[in-house]
Amino acid sequence: MVEPVTAEAPALRRPRILRQNWCDLAFLHWAVDRASVAHYLPPGTTPDTFEGRTYVGLVPFRMVDTGLPRGPAIPWLGTFLETNIRLYSVDATGRRGVVFLSLDADRLAVVAAARTTFGLPYRWARMRHRQQGDQHTYTSALRWPGTRATSTIGIQAGDRLEPGPLEHFLTARWGLHVGRAGRTWYLPNEHPAWVLRAAELTVFEEHGLLASVGLGELSGRPPDHLAFSDGVPAKFGGPGLASRPRGPAGP
Repeated sequence: MVEPVTAEAPALRRPRILRQNWCDLAFLHWAVDRASVAHYLPPGTTPDTFEGRTYVGLVPFRMVDTGLPRGPAIPWLGTFLETNIRLYSVDATGRRGVVFLSLDADRLAVVAAARTTFGLPYRWARMRHRQQGDQHTYTSALRWPGTRATSTIGIQAGDRLEPGPLEHFLTARWGLHVGRAGRTWYLPNEHPAWVLRAAELTVFEEHGLLASVGLGELSGRPPDHLAFSDGVPAKFGGPGLASRPRGPAGP
């Protein structure tokens, strides 16, 4: 049975392994047929759906003050820019999550650490975030062998958006699924409920970014859903096999 979509995170089991702040997030989403992306998901997971459709997310944002659960931010990891492309998954235990097709960051040490430690598909990129009032512009150019891709995304953030079932489905995700060493793992997280804002797409210049993960056909049409958030603090727990259901929180 698939777990319900909840705006509040399930309590995170110990040990906690990482903390970070997600800031100035733009959420761009395209609705797609589940069969068109099912082959991208790791074994033991299938596309999660909302009213018969699943979604592809493109999310540029600022990552701030990454560190261990206690103590100062880690200097070589702490603050950087990221743009990820993600899918929505559910595993055999009914636990919902996300699957990242790519995570582009402008700090090479982050890319190396995340690929080595968690098997996540991070890539190095040259990136910039500019803010003028409620206008946010994110630019990116991959610096990755064998792949050329650039993007410029402009978002005008608006008034507070009262989230409905679709907004919760797209943003209230309490972990990620990742394939590594022939197995599928689940890495849980928790954070306060999202405060979302309406958003208008003012610039969308995408040259090869979606195509670099096999979804180039989406660049020919505007996103089906847009939102913005000023951000949340987040914590991660330790990974476990996706075949094991979510257990009770520790003390």
